[in-house]
Amino acid sequence: MIRVASYNMRKAIGTDRRRRPDRTIDVLNELDADVIALQEADRRFGARASAIPFHLLDEHSDYKPVPFEARDGSMGWHGNALLVKKDVEIVDKSMLHLPSLEPRGAVLAEVRLAGETLRVVGMHLDLSGLWRRRQAHTVLEHIHAREGTMPTVLMGDLNEWSRQSGCLRDFAQHCRFADTGRSFHARRPVAQLDRIMVTKGLGIAECGVHDSATSRKASDHLPVWAVLTVGDDPAEESRPHHPARIGAFSRLLGTARRHRAALAAARLPRRQR
Repeated sequence: MIRVASYNMRKAIGTDRRRRPDRTIDVLNELDADVIALQEADRRFGARASAIPFHLLDEHSDYKPVPFEARDGSMGWHGNALLVKKDVEIVDKSMLHLPSLEPRGAVLAEVRLAGETLRVVGMHLDLSGLWRRRQAHTVLEHIHAREGTMPTVLMGDLNEWSRQSGCLRDFAQHCRFADTGRSFHARRPVAQLDRIMVTKGLGIAECGVHDSATSRKASDHLPVWAVLTVGDDPAEESRPHHPARIGAFSRLLGTARRHRAALAAARLPRRQR
């Protein structure tokens, strides 16, 4: 069994508007996952230093960051970071550039634990639905372009408020979703923005939202977690395909082009139409 988690830690700023990295570390320890994908792990301005001082993480937890070394003092890449238990072997790592109007990225690592090698992707997608779908397409293309097949778990804050459309539709063509539950807002969760997805080769044994007294204060998001098994979920074979699995990214682009053409035609003076 492999336990994974995803947490938008909001730069260690809690719902009380206080920056408390020690409180964030307490939540990480409560999760006790083998691998954790973090979003908003670095400060937004200036040197974009890690919101959790490295010495605090080392001294008060059993975690180490995957060393992407994108910038001195930063833990991740555009705020995305991956933590693994100190005894986990990091086999490979890479940073992904995502298309966006503002800098966005994703992080990928291949790790060896419990005798298995697992690929992990952490991401924080855009607020715009169209850009989210483009970013999802980029992530999937990057995974498919890597040499060899490997069980992969994708985690992060997808910023998708819909239940089965948008970027969820694109990911669902290649992944299964862990039904973790609503994680935002931490004080009163109403939206399932944070997601965990797995590809073929991984089963989902358990999953949920980590709701504790500390996690309700440490960030505006609650962490989500899943316990995975290596090997496909037998129950998945008998499940009907979800409607969200239907569709293609090219169809989205075609619709967008037709929409732009219609808008352009509507703006032309009558004699030019």
